Amino acid sequence: MIVLSLDTTTRVGSVALVENDRVIEERSGDDARSHAERLPHELLAVASANSVALSAIDLFAVASGPGSFTGLRIGIATIQGLALVARRRVIGVPALDALAHLASLDLAAGALVAAWMDAHRREVFAALYRVTDAPPFDPARLEELDPASAGDPGSVLSRWQRFLTHGPPVFVGDGAVLYAGHIQAGHPDAALVQPGPLAGAIGRLAVGHARNGAAIDPAAIRPLYVRRPDAEVARDKRAT
Repeated sequence: MIVLSLDTTTRVGSVALVENDRVIEERSGDDARSHAERLPHELLAVASANSVALSAIDLFAVASGPGSFTGLRIGIATIQGLALVARRRVIGVPALDALAHLASLDLAAGALVAAWMDAHRREVFAALYRVTDAPPFDPARLEELDPASAGDPGSVLSRWQRFLTHGPPVFVGDGAVLYAGHIQAGHPDAALVQPGPLAGAIGRLAVGHARNGAAIDPAAIRPLYVRRPDAEVARDKRAT
């Protein structure tokens, strides 16, 4: 199964071409230009560079969120358009899941993985997982202990305290790097993993989800925002 995958949850983002459990090529985006300026060219370029025609793509995958609201809308719309042209189905993969799967590669069953993305407003998008004995990038590899949410780092750590007493997790994501001081103050033994591109992980996870029958019609994909857009919050403040 050949998958063309896209991540637009951050300004840099990434694209990848995946075949089954192998990443053929993964490229980070050019953050000097917006996603609207770069897409769909970046996706088509990575396919063309590997002599893969659009008609040869079996599945399209995209990070469904959370992340930049504008980035999510552009990314999902791009994948929908390409999938409609190619008459293929799509998979939306939560970015926090992809981060956690990358961090879990060298971990034993039972280990905890905390995925933190910078949500701005001095908050993080966060989710907590436990590693199982399933193989890497199998959707069953991670057991979700606390689903995706947005909050300040201190409140997230407090909410997770009952889990963290069983051992410090591995933290991954730009939010973990940004708020490393908060993490290490309460959990000095916690490991921090620097995030890399996500598109390859998104493509590999999409293969597993598709094998489980989770591929959907392009029109059915929905963004995972987790919290309200900044524009709505600002509008409500002006109204009060």
